[in-house]
Amino acid sequence: MHAPVSETEAHLKKFEKELAAGTVSLVLLAVLAAAREPLYGYQIAKTLEANAGGVLAGKLSALYPVLRNLSAAGLLETHVEPSMAGPPRRYYRITPLGRRVLREWIGAWNETRRFVDATLKF
Repeated sequence: MHAPVSETEAHLKKFEKELAAGTVSLVLLAVLAAAREPLYGYQIAKTLEANAGGVLAGKLSALYPVLRNLSAAGLLETHVEPSMAGPPRRYYRITPLGRRVLREWIGAWNETRRFVDATLKF
């Protein structure tokens, strides 16, 4: 038997999903821009998890389609290496175009954050 959903819970879940859809690409590029070497998906997920304070709990599987989309857009380059501990690992590295796009996205994020904070009076 399911517990009843509060009057606001469904709205919160929808808002969180929409908010996450717009920020996951930004944080993925930021993590890879800060990395000294290419990272594979699990390393990226662990870095995000450590920084998120639980915000991404249960959402880490959604990273892989975003990584594929960023790669297809030319913002990341990838290579696959064999792994002694299991299946081959796909490593990701940000491209020069990815770094330029990240700078633009950070500017847009900062403008949006200033607007929202001013509107909410924080």
